[in-house]
Amino acid sequence: MTEKNLKEYRAIIQIGGHAQTEPGFRVTVMATDGEEAYMMLEEKHGKGTVFDLHNEEEANTIR
Repeated sequence: MTEKNLKEYRAIIQIGGHAQTEPGFRVTVMATDGEEAYMMLEEKHGKGTVFDLHNEEEANTIR
């Protein structure tokens, strides 16, 4: 059995949408790619939840 190459994705969840005046809360998920991380967060926190999702390693990669 092969292990997936999991990466750490960090997100800030905004409860209440864009007009939120309180700071969001931070979460971390382990996923193979950004799409999987997005689906995991959407499944756990609900569709339409506003969040900032990123992977530090990918963010620092030259495009």
